[in-house]
Amino acid sequence: MRLAPLLAAVPLLQAVTALHFYFESNEKRCFLEELPSNTIVEGHYKALLWDEPKQEWIINDQLGIHVNVEDLSSGNIAVNTRGPHEGKFTFTSNDPGDHNICLHTNMTGGWVSNSHIKLYLDINVGSSKHDLEADRNHANTLAGKLNELNKRVEDIQREQRYMREVEASFRDVSENVNSVAVWYCILQIGVLVAAGWWQMRHLKVYFDDKKLR
Repeated sequence: MRLAPLLAAVPLLQAVTALHFYFESNEKRCFLEELPSNTIVEGHYKALLWDEPKQEWIINDQLGIHVNVEDLSSGNIAVNTRGPHEGKFTFTSNDPGDHNICLHTNMTGGWVSNSHIKLYLDINVGSSKHDLEADRNHANTLAGKLNELNKRVEDIQREQRYMREVEASFRDVSENVNSVAVWYCILQIGVLVAAGWWQMRHLKVYFDDKKLR
């Protein structure tokens, strides 16, 4: 139930998913993680205890996990915590180099000294603080450009509405002018017809008068 060769074959983890290994309750498991400076690392673990009578892995509330993370280049302890059978830990690497991550249980003696432990471990290595700040600045820049683009779109929409209003007003004026022009033409035709009729009547009366004389 030991996977020491597996751990030895994984000296560097970059966002490990569903890694699990086996060890005894009185043992400690360590592995190295090479990290750049100012890098955020988050780990999540879950430990199960082997139940011999049931022949299965079970959750035991008395089972606790001790996590210790040491910066080997400076000797500083980044994490030194005790937690329940399931939990997480987070730290930021101050200096570049190897970091020793060790885990062991709180069951180190008595009847549980030979208990078998199955531990799931998920480690996510995030971006550096500088990169996160650059991402935030980039996101702010994109947000600013998006706001500027939205304002330009609003200006264009406002100009289009104004142009539609001007076009509608011009169309109404044009229709009114065309209507007036039509009535003016009809009036001119009426005047011409009336004038022609009057002239013809006047000439007829004139010629009649000349014949009588």
